[in-house]
Amino acid sequence: MKGIQGTSNKTYRQLMGNDLRYEIPKFQRDYTWEAEQWDDLWMDIKLLLSNEEDGHYMGYLVLQTANNKEFIIIDGQHRLTTMSLMILAVLKSLDNLAIAGIDSENNVKRKESLLNSYIGYVDPVTLISNNKLKLNRNSDDYYKQHLVLLKDLPLRNTNTSEKHMRECFNWYYERIKKEFKSGEALAGFIDNLVDRLFFTVIEVTDQLNAFKVFETLNARGVQLSSADLLKNYLFSVVDETKPHISEIEELENIWSKIIGKLGEQKVEDYLRYYWNSANKSVGKKDLFKVIRGSIKSKEQVFELVRNLNDTADIYLAIQNPEDEFWRDKPDIKKSLKELKLFQIRQTNSLLLAAIRNLETDKLTKLTKICAVISFRYNIIGGLNPNAQEEVYNSVALKINRDKSFNPQDFQEIYVNDFNFENDFSTKEFKNTSRNHKIVKYILSKIERYKFNKDIDSESDLFTFEHILPENADDAWGEFTFDEINRSVYRIGNLTLLEKS
Repeated sequence: MKGIQGTSNKTYRQLMGNDLRYEIPKFQRDYTWEAEQWDDLWMDIKLLLSNEEDGHYMGYLVLQTANNKEFIIIDGQHRLTTMSLMILAVLKSLDNLAIAGIDSENNVKRKESLLNSYIGYVDPVTLISNNKLKLNRNSDDYYKQHLVLLKDLPLRNTNTSEKHMRECFNWYYERIKKEFKSGEALAGFIDNLVDRLFFTVIEVTDQLNAFKVFETLNARGVQLSSADLLKNYLFSVVDETKPHISEIEELENIWSKIIGKLGEQKVEDYLRYYWNSANKSVGKKDLFKVIRGSIKSKEQVFELVRNLNDTADIYLAIQNPEDEFWRDKPDIKKSLKELKLFQIRQTNSLLLAAIRNLETDKLTKLTKICAVISFRYNIIGGLNPNAQEEVYNSVALKINRDKSFNPQDFQEIYVNDFNFENDFSTKEFKNTSRNHKIVKYILSKIERYKFNKDIDSESDLFTFEHILPENADDAWGEFTFDEINRSVYRIGNLTLLEKS
């Protein structure tokens, strides 16, 4: 893939060898793993060691490097931090054996060897640790001054990240102490483990390439924290101005509010919809590049994150027609429910722009147009949704500029009556839960139009049935497989019934 400097499989021993250094960016999210994740790793390790398997796969590491000696951890910080804490728990056990006079000389040597190999070294005069792993700004001091030095860990005046690291260290320490009774067994545990845990390491040269890697891996189902990368870039822009600590704290506070509202995985999607609501449409893979080229000053960063925070509530309301935001707007609520039923996301940017700029009557008209177009274009026509985004983006920009729109603006993606009728007559709906809801919606609309009878398509009192059954027996007469196949799932073969 373009932008990747190198891809390889490496054991933990290879990762930590040859004076390599790893740094978690200072504004990367804090350490948050808890007992569930620690136990999963511990069970995997015990299974690995008991079964004599070749190795255990630890997943992807995405690293940024310019010299192949020093690496910024773009993704994988929790796994590397946890491994470091586990090894420190082993070192604590060796230290206790030496202090107790059990094979003291050898256990001191074992401890020093493992410390130098996998943690770093401690200056004997200053007692300052030079570690292979540098944590983020909320974690590194605690890691260096307490965990690496194997001191008593303070319980008070610690932040959330420090508390999680302390609990992780103690969690592994208690299990390792019970599992391994001698210095030889403790050292053997680590020596065996580091050769059998392996990672797929992806090396990139800069943040832009890292973001491309995220998008590619996410498209393949590997969920990575590209929200962290976006955050780190924005915070680094501010950090370069040598800001007052209160500015960073305010930025952290706003970002935390955004994450709290949306969750980690939704931030990138939301950011793209937000961006496209006021700028020329950009695809997901180019989003980070565009933001990096546009947001270059502290003022721009604060403006962006404040607007993101303010608009997040509107974005969530668009996804949820039952939101209090729509309490006195029943017609808009109705159209949003239809868009949700149709699983339409292409309108998100347009609706964000519209809510900011249009009066209620115009917004009502716009949401109805979006619902009608989506039904004709997406549900019945099954046409390419990508073409819609360009049209919706152009209308969004017009609304930002003129505070108005024209229905003719949507002509390009409005399916005309002739094509719609042809598509509708042959449309098939296979038996899925989503199609079940859509068919009930269509048939209830027909019922209202033909017989002026309102039926709640969301009600459990109603269902639909196939007239010619999906599995027709001989009593239905002679039907070829092709005749059944092209008829049974069409709208004309479906009827709305009361469940009773």
